[in-house]
Parts: sequence; C-alpha cells; structure tokens
Amino acid sequence: MTRRGDRTAGPTSVGPGAVRGLVDAGGEVALLLEIIRLTANGPAVEPLAAAVARMITEATATDVCFVHILDDTERTLILAGATSPFDDHVGQVQLPLGMGVSGWVASHRTPVVITEDKESDPRYLPLPALRGTEFISMASIPMESDRGGLVGVLNVHTVERREFSPRDLELLHVIGRLVAGALDQARQHRRLAMRERAHERFVEQVIANQEAERRRMAGDIHDGISQRLISLSYHLDAATHAVDDDAVEVAVQLAHARDLLGLALDEARVAIGGLRPPILDDLGLAGGLASLARSTPQLPVDIAVDDERLPEHVELALYRIAQEGLQNIVKHAAAALATLRFRVHHGVARLDVSDDGVGFDVTRTQQFGATATPSGYGLASMTERAELVGGRLRIRSRRGVGTTVTVTVPLGHQRERC
Repeated sequence: MTRRGDRTAGPTSVGPGAVRGLVDAGGEVALLLEIIRLTANGPAVEPLAAAVARMITEATATDVCFVHILDDTERTLILAGATSPFDDHVGQVQLPLGMGVSGWVASHRTPVVITEDKESDPRYLPLPALRGTEFISMASIPMESDRGGLVGVLNVHTVERREFSPRDLELLHVIGRLVAGALDQARQHRRLAMRERAHERFVEQVIANQEAERRRMAGDIHDGISQRLISLSYHLDAATHAVDDDAVEVAVQLAHARDLLGLALDEARVAIGGLRPPILDDLGLAGGLASLARSTPQLPVDIAVDDERLPEHVELALYRIAQEGLQNIVKHAAAALATLRFRVHHGVARLDVSDDGVGFDVTRTQQFGATATPSGYGLASMTERAELVGGRLRIRSRRGVGTTVTVTVPLGHQRERC
C-alpha cells in the first residue's frame, strides 16, 4: 500500500494482489484509439477537454476527471473540461501554478498519487466548487507536448480508496501526451483567432479615427473657409457694382479676384468631397457607386450593384477603390465602355471595375510594382485600401482586350458590426 509520505511518483512496491489496474489491455487500446480519433478532428479546447474527461472516467471506472489547461499567461491553470456534475464549473475554476496538487504537478512536471487522507498532504488545497472531500484517492498527471511543453494537468478521482500502479500512471501519461498535442494546437488556433480579431478591431479603429478626423476637417473647411469665401464673394460683387464708370482698372482687378474666388470655392468643395463623400452617409455604397458612374461623363459606365449596407470603413474603402479605378480607366485605358459591379454573396463582398480598353501586361506590373506599370495605372493605393479592410485585390488584363480589377472582402465579424 502507498505510504502517506511517498505520494509523488505512486507506489514503489505493491503486492500483485493489491494492484487494481485502471483498465485491461483491450480496453486500454480501445481508449487510446478513441482519443487519437478525437484529437485528429481538431475540436476547440473546451469540447476536446470535456470529451476526454468523459472517455477517461468511462474507460477507467474512475468517478470524476478534471482537465486543467494553462491560460495564455502560462501562470494559471483553468478548468477546461470536467465530468458531470462539475461541467458547469468549466472556465470558472482557476489555480495559480504551485498552488494545490494540480499547481504543484504543473510546476514540477511530476505525477502525484494520493491514495487516501488528502488533507494531510501539504500540497492539497480544498476547492469547494470541486468537492474534493467527497473523493478518497486521486492521480494527477502533467500533460506535455513535444512542441508546446506543459499544456495542463489531468486529474482522476475515486470515491472509494484506490491504488494506482506504475502501469496506470503510464497509461494516463500517454493519454496526457496525446491530448496535450491537440489541446496545444487548439489553444494556438484560438490565440491566432484572437490576434486576428484584435487586428481587425485595430484596423477598423484606425480607419474610423481617420474618417472622424476627415469629417472634422471637412466640417472646418465648410463652416470656416467656405463661408468666408462666400462672404468675400458678396463683398466683391458689391464693390464691382459700386465703382465709378471711370474706374475701369479697379473693375478689372475685382473681376480677376472674383474669378480666383470662384476657383477657391470649387477647390474647397472638391476637398470636402475628397475627405469624406457625403453620399455614403446618405445613400450607402450602392448609392455612392451609382453616383460615381453618373459623374464620369467622359465614359459610359454600365453598373449593377446590390443594395447592401456594409461597415462604414469597408464601404469607404470599396468606394475609393471604385473611384480610383474609374479615374484610371478615363486616364489610361482608351476604353469605350466601363463596367462597375458590386455584390455580397456567402459573406463576401465583391467589387469589379472593368473596361474594354487597351489593357496592359500584368506580369510586368507584378515585376516592377503596382506604381510602375507601363500604362500608368496607380494600383498601390487600391491594393493598400483592400488589404487594410482584410480584403484582396486581383488584376486581370490583356493588351487589346481590357482590364478588370476585382476586390473581395470577407465580411465575417465585420458584418456583425455594420
């Protein structure tokens, strides 16, 4: 029988009749195969931990099983999986490394077996939520993966007193290593997903801040510079009518000032529209694209767009890409017709800007960079806008056939925030 003072590595010498194995050889193979099958499916951390806990208790005739996983700080164990009735506590029980039996096992990477009288073990820390006093015997095994090191701790408990042999511990150790690899992979996947969501939020916030600043600047121009220019225009008109007939030169100079003022007003209005297209706020992307098509008098534009609202920063990016694409066609393509298409399908927004113009060599474009194309297309800013909102820009072109610029933006989390 295990001595109370020797509980770290399990019993060292046990009579053959006193050892009760966790599971027979056939059951052991079946259990390992089932765990391999389960981990190969790559579920998330909590479902995998819960499924493993259930399988271990069923196969080993133990009463409860707890799977504790290191959190992202790697300083705290969190209960990630448990058998009933403790499954309600998943995610709520936390144990710093070094505290309790599980914390000790995680710190020392060494199994612990307690056959009875847990309260006398200095490492034992009662957790009321897990009702440890109701269980007599326990085995605690570190779960380690070759790539990720320590992943967590696997515990089994029994209501009745039970011996755990070296073979029992070896089996639990093998299970721990099998599960650790899958749990570590699931944990890394979760971390990556969290980083991606954080990146999305960061990009969205950056664009939102830029747009807020542009709105402020547009308002300042409209309320300040534009209003002063308009007021000045009235004064110039009044001065023009007030001069005497013999003051011809004064009238000429005032007329020149009036012309310059008109140009300044036009430039201020263009600047306001460039900072933030008001039509996006009023009519959304569909209305904005339709307005772009109508405001390109040099070229007929065939347009077909879905009336779908997207997050503000995505709408702005697609509007600017379409705007620059149409400008490029007018400047460089020598086209007879442009085509503008926008649709949302299966959670992906797609924008196509096409022409039937002269086209260019896409291979050379990729070789020399988007801003150094032989036809003068400035594609770098369009590519940057697409990538900032998590999208991708693709160019298809052939000389004498025309060009199509396609932007696809997976909406995903972005759609939920529109």
